Amino acid sequence: MNTNRANGVRWGARFAGIGAAAAVVVGLLSVGAANADTFVPLPDGHKNGPDGVVVSRTGEHALISPSMAANGAGRVVWVSGNAQADVPNAPETEVGPNNGPLDGPGTNNSSTHGSSQLNTGYIVGCQVDIASDAVSAGLSGGLSLGGADASGSIGLDLGPGQVKFVQIDFKDITKPGHYSVEYQDAEIEIQGCAGYAQARAYTVVEVVGNHYSKTTLYGQPFSIG
Repeated sequence: MNTNRANGVRWGARFAGIGAAAAVVVGLLSVGAANADTFVPLPDGHKNGPDGVVVSRTGEHALISPSMAANGAGRVVWVSGNAQADVPNAPETEVGPNNGPLDGPGTNNSSTHGSSQLNTGYIVGCQVDIASDAVSAGLSGGLSLGGADASGSIGLDLGPGQVKFVQIDFKDITKPGHYSVEYQDAEIEIQGCAGYAQARAYTVVEVVGNHYSKTTLYGQPFSIG
């Protein structure tokens, strides 16, 4: 079996938010202040897909901070984790130009570009409970990518009731093997959400060819304030 790994952060990503709770919070990285950073550990997960595909995520955690803007409608989150895919029967392919919608309805934030692919990121919602049924409904309606700025961080302008994808990284799968994407302190900033905000990880493995499949592993939802 061939091994291909994509290690290291491709992006930073930033969020911001205020409000309710959905996460298990283990501790505060600074003491006593309302502006303390909050560390959120998140459970590992895995999912078996068709034709021997196995998707897993390990070492996921988040660090949540108030936005530097201090306007009550912004937060920042640094996320870390390792997304992995075993694809023992993926066809040997070459990466071609994108010829499908990256963010169209029902695409689950993936596109057809001649090769199979592992991609991972976060679904972020403002005043939306990102449970499995809500995610399914949102995916069928299409979600938006967050945009990285020149510094590599991702900024989201997120209004009440909105849900958006934030892709952190991806790895093209050009032959059978084990693939991984590791990200450390990817920084996401959210502005415009005056209510509570929530996020959860997603990892998608899309296998092209005669036995096409798409396997999606979601993480545990957590509050970002």
